[in-house]
Amino acid sequence: MGVTSRMILPFQGTGCGVGELTWGQQSIWQTMRRTGRTMNIGGTVPLASGTTVDELAAMLRYIVSRHQTLRTRFRLSDGLPQQVVSESGEIALDIVDVDAGADAGAAAEELRSHYEFTPFDHPDEWPVRMGIVRQAGAPTHLVVQYCHLVIDGFGINAVVRDLANQDPATGAGTVPVGGLTPLEIAAWQRTPAGVRQSERSLRYWADVLRTIPAERLGTSTDPREPRFWDHIRRSPALYVALRSIAHRTGIGAGHVLLAVYAVALARETGRSPSVTQVLVSNRFRPGCADSASHLTQPSICAIDVVDTTFDVVVNRAWQAGTAAYLHGYFDTLAHNELVERVTRERGEFDISCFVNDRTSQSGPLPLGTPPDEAELRAALPASTTWWERKLDTFDGTLYVSFDAVVPDAVDVSVCADTHRLGPRDIEALARQLETVAVEAAFDGTVPTRVAAPVSAGG
Repeated sequence: MGVTSRMILPFQGTGCGVGELTWGQQSIWQTMRRTGRTMNIGGTVPLASGTTVDELAAMLRYIVSRHQTLRTRFRLSDGLPQQVVSESGEIALDIVDVDAGADAGAAAEELRSHYEFTPFDHPDEWPVRMGIVRQAGAPTHLVVQYCHLVIDGFGINAVVRDLANQDPATGAGTVPVGGLTPLEIAAWQRTPAGVRQSERSLRYWADVLRTIPAERLGTSTDPREPRFWDHIRRSPALYVALRSIAHRTGIGAGHVLLAVYAVALARETGRSPSVTQVLVSNRFRPGCADSASHLTQPSICAIDVVDTTFDVVVNRAWQAGTAAYLHGYFDTLAHNELVERVTRERGEFDISCFVNDRTSQSGPLPLGTPPDEAELRAALPASTTWWERKLDTFDGTLYVSFDAVVPDAVDVSVCADTHRLGPRDIEALARQLETVAVEAAFDGTVPTRVAAPVSAGG
């Protein structure tokens, strides 16, 4: 694939400066350095007939001019980088022309993959790449990838929402930009209030780290290379069960999925409590709801599932998850020191398990009216599974993601280190996540079927 042409677009925004990384930026920078992955995020959007190149160029110029995070580059040093925000500059819009009989979607995917797996040149490249696939002179697909160091999924949503404020005639914004900028966030984090927030979060982390069992997953009997395998289970039945459980318990879908994970993992590993790091959006904090920035950080929780019933676990997941969400905002460097200190005190321990609930990134999951058992029975045979990525490195030993699939399914992604969970174990965990939810869909008194753990613990 070659870029046929490139438009160079000048932009002019408000605000510039140099500052430290925000805590969210610190966290993702460390993950990028540890794994060697680009972590670039974005996707491909099919375009409506009649969309013009000029309209898309105006959109790119608009979002970069409006949002300081998209005018940010990074000054590298021996330690953490500094973020450098510019008021003006020029950004490229790539255009790929394909023949009339060619597969425009395949060309878009090739461009998306190129954008995703090519590292950003942090000191010199703007942190957004945008390209258009054009066929017979008409744009068919828009491809966008962002540098994850400047923005997370919720930040992308803020940028997308802000497109409604673009004046189609002038291309300028019709209202002030909402949300704190990364420079403002970094400045707040150095204030006494920011320091107190970090210290509260780290006290919570210390309490959990000093009490959880050390071992999580054991050792695989079927290690593979590449080491990390990703299995997807698309489950209409999980979506039906999730609707039913959320209606019965009055607890949100995210906490229900956390309970499903806790029971399923304990069944598969024989260890409780189930421990995970959850990803906290931090969008509930003042000035952050509409911030186009990277605010997501991990937090940790432990959920005991031994000899109890599913709805009890749902309530425990709500309590543990809520505590975790309130304490997922901290100085990453101070967090590193805490983990090192606790490791010296109690020896090595494994907390590299993650749950990422992405079902509500664009708003609450539409649960609709409570389903009946006939709807669940009809959904059960419709599950499909496939293997996705096989990677040399990944973010954690175990990474479970939940994604909403329009109109009526949940995708369960289980990506794990095959040296800890073999391929059959990964498939079994994905299937168990569905099974746990289905069993409890209409009866919260079903037992977890998890006995007291062996002495090796969690």
